[in-house]
Amino acid sequence: MARAPRCGPYICGIDAALDVVSGKWKGLILWELEAHGVRRFAQLRRGLPGVSEKMLTQHLREMEEDGLVHREVYAEVPPRVEYSLTEQGHTLNKALEPLGVWGVERIRREGSEAAEVSQT
Repeated sequence: MARAPRCGPYICGIDAALDVVSGKWKGLILWELEAHGVRRFAQLRRGLPGVSEKMLTQHLREMEEDGLVHREVYAEVPPRVEYSLTEQGHTLNKALEPLGVWGVERIRREGSEAAEVSQT
């Protein structure tokens, strides 16, 4: 079933921004690509414990459509596909930094547990 394109009408800028980053994994995909630059699908999946192959594929496609992620396919055997952030992806990450700082403070304030993530 095809999704309706995201093109408004929007109530405000936050509405438009959240439309693009909605979904549990999109913020984490942005973070992973910002932290590591270019990543292959399997590397992204390992860096995001709990994401299913289906959800990762779906979110990457949406993010590519929204101009946040660049997908590079190399004509090799076996085929190699690499993902990286576009300039729009980098600027969105910058815009989300204060939200991340707020979240870290919330984790500290609430005494919540932070997940361990691999740095490979």
